[in-house]
Amino acid sequence: MTTRETSGMDLNDVLLAVEKAAPVDAVRAVTRKIGMRLDAVWVSFLVADMSGRALVRLVHLPVGAVSGERRQDEDVALVLPFDGGPQEQALRAQRALVEQSGDQCVVRAPVTQRGEAIGLLEIALSTAPSEEIVQRVSRAAHTLAFVVIANRRHTDLFEWGQRTTPFTLAAEIQRRLLPSSFTCEADSFTLAAWLEPAASIGGDTFDYSLARDLLHLSITDAVGHGVHSALTATLCVGGLRNARRRGSTLLEQAEAANQALVGNASDRSLFVTGILGRLDLRTGSLAVVNAGHPAPLLVRDGVAQPVGLPVNRPFGVRGRRPFEATQLELRPGDRLVLLTDGMLERGAAALDLPGRLHDLCDLHPRELVRVLGDLVLAVAGSTGTLPDDACMLVLDWHGGHGDTRSADAGADPRRASGPASDDPPFG
Repeated sequence: MTTRETSGMDLNDVLLAVEKAAPVDAVRAVTRKIGMRLDAVWVSFLVADMSGRALVRLVHLPVGAVSGERRQDEDVALVLPFDGGPQEQALRAQRALVEQSGDQCVVRAPVTQRGEAIGLLEIALSTAPSEEIVQRVSRAAHTLAFVVIANRRHTDLFEWGQRTTPFTLAAEIQRRLLPSSFTCEADSFTLAAWLEPAASIGGDTFDYSLARDLLHLSITDAVGHGVHSALTATLCVGGLRNARRRGSTLLEQAEAANQALVGNASDRSLFVTGILGRLDLRTGSLAVVNAGHPAPLLVRDGVAQPVGLPVNRPFGVRGRRPFEATQLELRPGDRLVLLTDGMLERGAAALDLPGRLHDLCDLHPRELVRVLGDLVLAVAGSTGTLPDDACMLVLDWHGGHGDTRSADAGADPRRASGPASDDPPFG
């Protein structure tokens, strides 16, 4: 069997289709070829929206006018909220699912890369597919993930489709401070993060970067709200990234963030709390700097407990004492949860976060952070808006750093969440 027969499209097909098309048409061109190769009745690409609670259909061939569409120029986006149905289940389980729909069979395959659920590929076939056909759809969906990643650098189309609610200027600035992927799977760890913004942006951010044998991560919370808070966060995150990319140590990164604020903030009352971490992937040893931030939670053997860390001053607060780091030794099976005070204060205190972390310990971090976001919104009251940003980063430590990753079409199926229950929807 040839590569073309196995995958439905070979690499040359994909590269040619992508390069011939404009960035806004690349996904459409590839999905059209996928559908033609598989003799599909129709084919769709749906992108995960930024709220994490819906899919947005950006491509449907053939395309028709459908109620509920949003339009920009000639582009159409149909929002499909998660409802526990097959689309949500395919993303949650990270595997292709087949559903009989009238006289057609619809194959839904996650468009995923390193655990990041970018969206969903749907293909309708006139006959029930064999297991080989389902695998071809799954591989095509994985290929489509790289097409999206490569082309979203050049166009606003995908981000426009993902924005089901308008952004303020402060939200726009804050968004640019976050990493391009909120999820990362590696052999030794799984990481996912999320941000539930307040009605008036509160300056929360998270970040991570993977080196050969190290994982850098951070969560920060700038004082105040709105544009001023977002700009304060920009100074802090810029200082951290600049130092990290120069190869600075963890303590040097903390000092760089501090100096970025002390030396450039127009108001000396502005500061940022945060937690910085640098994980040695060979040993599971995590160096942590706590700059006036709420303590992280460690879930070990199903029990969530705060991690007692020495507290340094916040970034931007002048002081003579140097920043100090603490070592935390992670064990395989541990789950570390970093969060901002929006997850703890006011109405969110009713969440019983340690108890919920125990109840949800079987969820992949990708689903866990979104479920916790839903729960925080639920306790916020009828308005559905938060008085302060709620931000979280979840790290699962597996151990075994090296060439041990087992992945199928962009995700490790062993780490996927189980079927949805009565918990809040995937998103």
